[in-house]
Amino acid sequence: MNILMLSGSPRKGGNTDLLVEAFVKGASQKHHIEVVSIRDYKVNPCMGCNACFRNESYTCVQKDDMALIYEKMSQADMLVIASPVYFYGLSAQLKAVIDRCHNPIRDTFPIKKMALLLVGAATLPELFDSILAQYQLCLNFFKLEDAGRVLVRGVKDKGDIKTTDALNEVFELGQQI
Repeated sequence: MNILMLSGSPRKGGNTDLLVEAFVKGASQKHHIEVVSIRDYKVNPCMGCNACFRNESYTCVQKDDMALIYEKMSQADMLVIASPVYFYGLSAQLKAVIDRCHNPIRDTFPIKKMALLLVGAATLPELFDSILAQYQLCLNFFKLEDAGRVLVRGVKDKGDIKTTDALNEVFELGQQI
């Protein structure tokens, strides 16, 4: 299976990156994985102009790196979303990529499964609720299989995740896929 991971952390070497690395170690034993660190791409927010709906190639009028990400998504059987939680939502960088999937090209992607990896500094029980609602809506709308979720609370500073069992948990999730 071809797995595409979209990592939304703007902080290099942080807890989200460690989570991504652990997943890759687990899943790469059986699958091909490509990690796209959104911080390395220039992706503008969707303008809502709907020009992509009016041409046969679904081309976006914006000339940025989203075309590269669309190409990677067109080769993926599974999508893994990894993000830190900022004000109870995904990172702005990752949200811009997701919003740019308001493009009919998304219907041509062979993606059948999705997984979610989240890291948050707060310990509130409802920390992930808004993201989980959006995630479930995407699963339902696109008829995708939920391949798993790893949700980590109470990790703020770089490396804090190492004091939890999350890296083992995400490694095992990767192995089970």
